[in-house]
Amino acid sequence: MNAPVTMPHVMPTYGRLPIALSHGQGVRVWDTDGREYLDALAGIAVNTLGHNHAKLVPALQDQLTKLIHSCNYYQVPLQEELARLLVERSGLTNVFFCNSGLEANEAALKIARKFGHEKGIDKPEVIVYEKAFHGRSIATLSATGNPKVWAGFEPLVEGFVRVPLNDVAALNEVAETHPNVVAVFLEVIQGEGGVNPARNDYLQAVRKLCDERGWLLMLDEVQCGIGRTGKWFAHQWAGIQPDVMPLAKGLGSGVPIGAVVCGPKAANVLQPGNHGTTFGGNPLAMRAGVETFKIMEEDGLLANADRVGAHLRSALTRELGELKGVAEIRGQGLMIGIELDRPCGVLLSRAMEAGLLLSVTADKVIRLLPALILTTEEADQIVALLVPLVKQFLNETNAA
Repeated sequence: MNAPVTMPHVMPTYGRLPIALSHGQGVRVWDTDGREYLDALAGIAVNTLGHNHAKLVPALQDQLTKLIHSCNYYQVPLQEELARLLVERSGLTNVFFCNSGLEANEAALKIARKFGHEKGIDKPEVIVYEKAFHGRSIATLSATGNPKVWAGFEPLVEGFVRVPLNDVAALNEVAETHPNVVAVFLEVIQGEGGVNPARNDYLQAVRKLCDERGWLLMLDEVQCGIGRTGKWFAHQWAGIQPDVMPLAKGLGSGVPIGAVVCGPKAANVLQPGNHGTTFGGNPLAMRAGVETFKIMEEDGLLANADRVGAHLRSALTRELGELKGVAEIRGQGLMIGIELDRPCGVLLSRAMEAGLLLSVTADKVIRLLPALILTTEEADQIVALLVPLVKQFLNETNAA
């Protein structure tokens, strides 16, 4: 076991595992002691193309020799190229680029408020969800449905009305009792909240209600977008379109990037001077996004995420689904959650010791977010490493 990594000059905002990663290849990484791991987390859904991709790395090296940063005083042609790719694949119309999912969600909330003010609503309200996670800024943590995230940062920003996911009656009740609502803001699959999918029929009902009420439908696809579920965007399984769609994580395959993609109802809400960014839309990040799209299409990674994800979920269900203590195995494509009936945070370090990198979120959910290049053979290796750990943990805790 590696000695704990000490970082005395870094703020202690993370409970870090005692390894430091050195390099990677495909879906495997090595630590500074030379130990190999199967990476089933991909930087929390960030490393879409895995590590050291043979097409991505030369493209980024080429861009480094040309231009890394250009301020937004000037046109950035790569912004237009990536915006075109996003618009064509989403059916929406305009894009704002930023640096992260938090920034994308913050921009979405600003769009909602300005949209409301333009309708003559002085105190616009946005419907948000229990167990949601949208970020850790003061506004996005207020929209987040986790009291642990709020603690120590109150008072929360006002203007949010919280409802449970997949409950149409609760949504309709808010519609009848809150005249200042201007938008619904939800993750298509809640990530940090435990890999909780919004049902297709629920998404369709929300879209219908937003149309009837003149609200914006804002779908946070920061974690579940960019092919992770087997379609470009997870909401496409429901056959709907949002008005506002924040993106980040996998869009740049590891290069920091965020985007807000808007349809006609929201595309012109923000005007010059209303919002901005220093680093957002820089040429290096834009090149990373363009190349990610190109490689995903050339290598058929949407179909791969769908096929390999179904294989992985089926294998996990076969091996774990009937065990006492396993509540549910759920998700779509290569976004999978295994919910246990008890806290299982210890599995994070046990999996690491076994050579497998994953996440435990919402206390009880083992979360798998591997790169979209994952093969069925590598999926089987994840199962072979993970299943014994879960069985051992359940046996220990059942006995206790």
